[in-house]
Amino acid sequence: MSEESNKVVNYEKSMERLEEIAQKLESGKLPLDESIELYKEGKKLSADCKRALEEAQLTVKYYEQEQEKKVNE
Repeated sequence: MSEESNKVVNYEKSMERLEEIAQKLESGKLPLDESIELYKEGKKLSADCKRALEEAQLTVKYYEQEQEKKVNE
């Protein structure tokens, strides 16, 4: 599996985990300490996903610029 494919899989798994965490936290049935740990995990996953999306945007922008250069040559 390529590095890009790994990033997509990791992003997808992170998003799935974030949804699980959100559901658990929204249930209101967890002890406070578990809620705090899940919140911390969710914040980290959220930051990781944001970073992955930013990298993807930069990659798309790079390829768009490269394509534009080829068209203008």
